Amino acid sequence: MTRPTARRRVVSLVPSLTEAVAAEAPEMLVGVTDWCSHPAELDVARVGGTKNPDTDRIIALAPDLVIANEEENRAPDLAVLRAAGLEVVVTEVRDLDQALRELERVLVRGCGLPRPGWLDEAAEAWRDVRPAEARRAVVPVWRRPWMVLGRDTFAGDLLARLGVANLYAHHAERYPRVPVEELNASGADLVVLPDEPYLFTADDGPEAFPGLPAALVSGRHLTWYGPSLVEAPAVLTAALRAAG
Repeated sequence: MTRPTARRRVVSLVPSLTEAVAAEAPEMLVGVTDWCSHPAELDVARVGGTKNPDTDRIIALAPDLVIANEEENRAPDLAVLRAAGLEVVVTEVRDLDQALRELERVLVRGCGLPRPGWLDEAAEAWRDVRPAEARRAVVPVWRRPWMVLGRDTFAGDLLARLGVANLYAHHAERYPRVPVEELNASGADLVVLPDEPYLFTADDGPEAFPGLPAALVSGRHLTWYGPSLVEAPAVLTAALRAAG
């Protein structure tokens, strides 16, 4: 089977996919979003946010491929890029297994790169996870208004693999708005507070859940799918244990 020809010019509209491509061939990236923070030394054109990319600038960069995500990026923006003749690959990620498949699709079939070794390392790291005692949690991702993880989320799947049951996993919405009073009355024995998309900290978040242990976790390890998946089980487990 002939391997696809490697693309020479790639624009990434997803921070985790930016990190994934940069881990293998950083020279391929000619444009990334303002939120693409890894690797820190990446020096390429910035094309705006994930929700408000500068489509004119992206088109002017003349990429061979634009990589995006159906949740992080807006369909109208992707339609503009396609109308300009650009090839756009859009990922869909709801759980770890799907994330690993989509990463291979983007990197190997999309970018024409060899399959990265860290994909197998990530799969092995998560196979080796031994969940601790089961916990029932609420997982805010925003405040003002409060929003939490709901159904069919990648982050929710990772937490479940670590023994943390998301109490809103069966909600009709993927990211429902829920009053904090309801969250406190939900029966949770843990609140999980990632540092993105909202930057929860020790001084901003735990005080809203008096008497409830708070696990402050790395949003990159909880919500990104890319090379960070290799170390994510250990990083997240340590944060959950620190919450008591």
